[in-house]
Amino acid sequence: MTTQQLISEIRRKNSFLCIGLDVDIKKIPSFLLNEEDPIFEFNKAIIDATHHLAVAYKPNTAFYEAYGLKGWKSLEKTIQYLNANYPEIYTIADAKRGDIGNTSSMYAKAFFEDLGFDSVTVAPYMGKDSIEPFLAFEEKHTILLALTSNQGAFDFQTQKINNTEVYKTVLETSKSWKNSQNLMYVVGATKAEYFKEIRKIVPTSFLLVPGVGAQGGNLQDVCHYGITKDIGLLINSSRGIIYASNDLDFAEAASREAKHLQAQMEEIINGL
Repeated sequence: MTTQQLISEIRRKNSFLCIGLDVDIKKIPSFLLNEEDPIFEFNKAIIDATHHLAVAYKPNTAFYEAYGLKGWKSLEKTIQYLNANYPEIYTIADAKRGDIGNTSSMYAKAFFEDLGFDSVTVAPYMGKDSIEPFLAFEEKHTILLALTSNQGAFDFQTQKINNTEVYKTVLETSKSWKNSQNLMYVVGATKAEYFKEIRKIVPTSFLLVPGVGAQGGNLQDVCHYGITKDIGLLINSSRGIIYASNDLDFAEAASREAKHLQAQMEEIINGL
């Protein structure tokens, strides 16, 4: 999916909501455990109930890898279901990969070619030759970790080297990489006060923003500092939507929570 197609979908739905499919089998409704593939059935129900409200879905691969081959198969079935039934939806493999060039090439092939994701999250620590193999897939997006929502982000990301914060160096340096126009960036909602500085460096790039809801991030603050004329934001919510209920009504409850966020987004878009 191209950036323009993503923008068009945001405009059509008046939404920039991304739903994180971080499925913990201990938290899903118990009746689903009788299914052959409980994780996929959970995802399918969530997707069917919320696809009209969300523009993106983001499975965190750790929640699938933890269950071995069965979990990976659930992930594969989920992305196949999305691509077959809701091809207008943007898909993100939250894998946080990044390694030397030939290894990154294999990671990129796995997520872009084999699984068919539109994008994948990657870690920048190993530099250009660990990221450009992802960027070589010109019809895909690479989402670089810039400033994350966890407390440990302050250990390195906001530290200064030569009087410049590390996260700013990551942003500035990444713009020089080949096919950098296909970069997006992860910026945590719990760091809303940093968005103004980030927009000085990447004024039009899309930002994937986790941390709204369960982690305490504020949608209005993020949009105040981070929104662009093309919106430029994908706001992710995981637990607050998918675990709104663990009863028979879990999909309907997820839809209600997604609608609550989407309605706020529509109001923000209409106010631009």
